[in-house]
Amino acid sequence: MECEYDVLNYEPTKALKHLLATDPEVPGSILGTSRFSVRKPRQSVIGDPTDKGDPEFIKRQEQKKSDLDEQLKEYIAEWRKQRSKEEDELKRLKEKQSKRKVMRADEEKRMAERKKQEEERRQREVEEKKQRDIEEKRRRLEEAEKKRQAMMASLKDQTNKNKGPNFTITKKDQGFNLSSAQIERNKTKEQLEEEKKISLSFRIKPLDIENLSLEKLRTKAQELWEAIIKLETEKYDLEERQKRQDYDLKELKERQKQQLRHKAQKKGLDPEALTGKYPPMIQVASKYERRVDTRSYDDKKKLFEGGLDTFLAEISEKTWKSKYETFTKRGKCK
Repeated sequence: MECEYDVLNYEPTKALKHLLATDPEVPGSILGTSRFSVRKPRQSVIGDPTDKGDPEFIKRQEQKKSDLDEQLKEYIAEWRKQRSKEEDELKRLKEKQSKRKVMRADEEKRMAERKKQEEERRQREVEEKKQRDIEEKRRRLEEAEKKRQAMMASLKDQTNKNKGPNFTITKKDQGFNLSSAQIERNKTKEQLEEEKKISLSFRIKPLDIENLSLEKLRTKAQELWEAIIKLETEKYDLEERQKRQDYDLKELKERQKQQLRHKAQKKGLDPEALTGKYPPMIQVASKYERRVDTRSYDDKKKLFEGGLDTFLAEISEKTWKSKYETFTKRGKCK
């Protein structure tokens, strides 16, 4: 009787052995694939034909071996085909990944270049604005210096003409504009230092003494000496003017105190009541009162308001009202 061949005891042919030896990546699980059924050989009732060397049995076994070899070859070819597809897909994905990396690097480079240009443009605008502000301050300081020089010249002429007080009292403007002194006080230390540098830059002229002869150097030294004498003279004049102004301010303050003393005496107050920094306090209670006062501030303040004029006005108002009522109730003639 026929029996199925046991795959576990299967021995590949020489061609299949050569194929497995030349390609070591072929998985060994191909031989153990589930398509090959492993069964126990059937026992013949008559006897085992292998013992007698049956040629038909041997031929069938060789045919089975050749069929199995072909089937394994097909499996290996299919596996190689699938593997080549996977390798091609992996290669394509790697190429796509490399292209994306290059594109991302180019985009980051462009973005960095754009940011750099924006930063340079912003810094350039800041520098230009700073330069414009410096030029504007320089122009304003030059104008102020010219006005100061003209004012100094006019003051010098006035002091030579008359020796009276060098101050004038002017009324303050009702507007909310700040004065120049208040603007100067509101400036920061950095602003004052910057204005000082700008002012000194055009006040102090550069000293060009290169390639000058001995005679020109002497002339230059004489000019510098005359400039020093002129500046020292102006400094002395300004110091004397400051002393005179301090004396005038003291005199004005004393006159103001005298006026405030007379004003306080007219109102019946202490002579020094209005000369202090703050106005006099309002008397809201008698200094001889010993009991605790529970009245409010408004009630106590009203005690000291009014006077004779208010009292007379209230009396006249009451008189007028009474006479008006009498007039309205009079009898009318027909």
